[in-house]
Amino acid sequence: MKQFLIIIFLLVFGSLQAQEWQSSFDKAVGLANKENKPIILVFSGSDWCAPCIRLEKNIWQSEEFKLYASEHYVLYKADFPRKKKNELPLELSETNAALAQKFNPKGHFPLVVVLNKDQSVLGKTGFNVKASPKKYISILNGFIP
Repeated sequence: MKQFLIIIFLLVFGSLQAQEWQSSFDKAVGLANKENKPIILVFSGSDWCAPCIRLEKNIWQSEEFKLYASEHYVLYKADFPRKKKNELPLELSETNAALAQKFNPKGHFPLVVVLNKDQSVLGKTGFNVKASPKKYISILNGFIP
């Protein structure tokens, strides 16, 4: 019984965490329009790009960023994993490739693009290892009119 409750807790907690990052770009755009929020579009190589992994750990997973983002941004991660075990479904890979062609044609990783609800670019940034979550939020907010 105890193990069952732990599994239920982990499933519920995991689903709450996963709700911050939208599962599709179309959902992100729809939510941005509905809630009148900017979109944070992240180009990441989750299993090969060291700065991407540090950005994930130091900023995206921080409680400060999660709390702020849930109120102020719509989040979408365009991931480009290289390991076979992390391979994305074809449709998602194609969507991410199309987004890269439009918003990241030079293939920079990580690249964080701030878009308005109409998908116009407000600003772009990468990852500064010295930036705290608070400073990173300030950088992102600096792009928003």
